Amino acid sequence: MMPGMDGYAVLERLRSDPETHDIPVIFITAMNATEDEERGFALGAVDYITKPIVPAIVLARVRTHLELKRARDRLASQNDWLEQEVARRMSENLLIQDLSVRALACLAEARDNETGHHIIRTQAYVDLLARSLANHERFHQALVGPRLGMVVKAAPLHDIGKVGIPDAILLKPGRLTPDEFEVMKTHPAIGAEAISRAMDQALAQADNKMAAQAGEAFSFLKVAHEISIGHHEKWDGSGYPTGLSGEAIPVSARLMALADVFDALICRRVYKAAMSIEDATAIIAEGRGRHFDPDVVDAFLSRRDDFVEIARRHADPEQGE
Repeated sequence: MMPGMDGYAVLERLRSDPETHDIPVIFITAMNATEDEERGFALGAVDYITKPIVPAIVLARVRTHLELKRARDRLASQNDWLEQEVARRMSENLLIQDLSVRALACLAEARDNETGHHIIRTQAYVDLLARSLANHERFHQALVGPRLGMVVKAAPLHDIGKVGIPDAILLKPGRLTPDEFEVMKTHPAIGAEAISRAMDQALAQADNKMAAQAGEAFSFLKVAHEISIGHHEKWDGSGYPTGLSGEAIPVSARLMALADVFDALICRRVYKAAMSIEDATAIIAEGRGRHFDPDVVDAFLSRRDDFVEIARRHADPEQGE
């Protein structure tokens, strides 16, 4: 009942300032109406003592609320530590996952002495395409939220199936014969089958709780499966291994298909010279609606300079500036 600024106004001022927001406030007042007490608690008071007061009781209540405040502070500090620890461990797990994916991709790349920095470049190309198309009505659902990151992260696994191709074919220093090419064409299915087996074996060994918690990991592997099995499919249905066409080809595989072809065109191979950016661009454009999803080609054309910069930055050692 103070003049000018009463106790309620003081409490409101304390609560509005971050420096004093968490200080526990006890009302000591001659006002004893229920509505007055309710108003004090509604504003954030921790206790409400009516006069006349008994000093020992007031001191006891003060001690109680100081102990509660210290307990809340300890709990808040522990919660902050737990949040930081959870964030640290999640970051660590993501790093381990990224390193595992990169190790698997490098395993496949190590058996193919022509690929150089292929997986680095193609992953960057896929990232460009995915971000360019993320808000497109035809692609939004496939690239919404964490799915975009999964597509980019899974891109290096597109050729993991090459570990199952015989050395005589994979390492042949020249163009493949038709029969050898038929064998090479099995690598998408080999990679997809390996990923499927990995998921099946993990589920078989997991209890119900672990299986329920593995949703994101399996979602990622499903995207990797899509990319492995579908990155050689063509928009018109003339690709392999299953001859999918149009919208039946997963979006992730459509992005990978263009990234993979562009990189193959501009890089030297034992059986061909590196193609100029202009000629490679022309071939990609000619494949619009035949080899590639038309909108993916349009996204490539709109970001072609960025593709060129990625190719320059991550050029193979023998192709350096």
